[in-house]
Amino acid sequence: MMGELPEQTIVFDNVSKFYGEILGVNRVNLTIPLGITSLVGPNGAGKTTLMNLMTGLLRPSRGEVTVIGVPTDQPEELFRKVGYCSQFDSFPRSMTGREFINAFLMVSGFPRNRADDLTELALERVDLVPAADRKIGAYSKGMRQRVKMAQALAHDPALLILDEPLAGMDPIARRKTIKMIKEWGRAGKSVIVSSHILHEIESMTSNILLINQGRILAEGNVHQIRDLIDEHPHTVFVRADKTRELAREFLTDAQVLSLKFEDGGVVVQTGRPDVFYARLTELAASGELGAIHEVTSPDDNLAAVFQYLVKA
Repeated sequence: MMGELPEQTIVFDNVSKFYGEILGVNRVNLTIPLGITSLVGPNGAGKTTLMNLMTGLLRPSRGEVTVIGVPTDQPEELFRKVGYCSQFDSFPRSMTGREFINAFLMVSGFPRNRADDLTELALERVDLVPAADRKIGAYSKGMRQRVKMAQALAHDPALLILDEPLAGMDPIARRKTIKMIKEWGRAGKSVIVSSHILHEIESMTSNILLINQGRILAEGNVHQIRDLIDEHPHTVFVRADKTRELAREFLTDAQVLSLKFEDGGVVVQTGRPDVFYARLTELAASGELGAIHEVTSPDDNLAAVFQYLVKA
């Protein structure tokens, strides 16, 4: 287990990152406290750049980033304290889930017996033991998300950095992952998490960072922007065994504004995302309408909120 953490988990000191003439983040001065913090912004806002700077995968063009008291230009020490789950898939698909996590731990310097034990614990944490010996190339999107989560937490880091960890998961896996993130925070660890689905962020933490065009627009309580979220219709894509039966069920819900079939699933617009997601999770848990395989939320939902914030 890790020792005591400093009061501030992450400090950005006048940090900018440029890709040639393209701005990633600009003059960020930021102190992130212990606990769970959510990072919210539309595509291109700079969320992933900010997270890559936290992990040391990117070096700032200007300024300095310190994570748990360690400058990010000290990768070996930083690695021991940080686990990172990227939103992008980047693993050998010919490997099984078990082999992938085990290889990561072995390369990181853990002896074989310890790596084997930590691999099993990580697989159990994300409910992936039944699929552990299947090739990752045959995993669903949600299962690939879970194996990345397992890899991120396998070495018991003090800080987890999770970039869109819920994307593509089915409702039951989403609920379990949110529960795991909250348990991680209660255990004294810290989490930085980004998500497109703001009501799910609200269920994990009230501490939120709003980012747009490479700048931190605001820090504060997620509940303060909740009314803004509900002013805009929220779009959700759902793929299930019985998509048409599921769509008929949605039509009876007052919070559903419209729906259409698209790409083997159904696209739903709702004015009450919290009520809609709760109902979807109930249906998935009951199995009344078969399995629900994927739930995704387009970035337009956040873009609408941010357009309002920027002009406000």
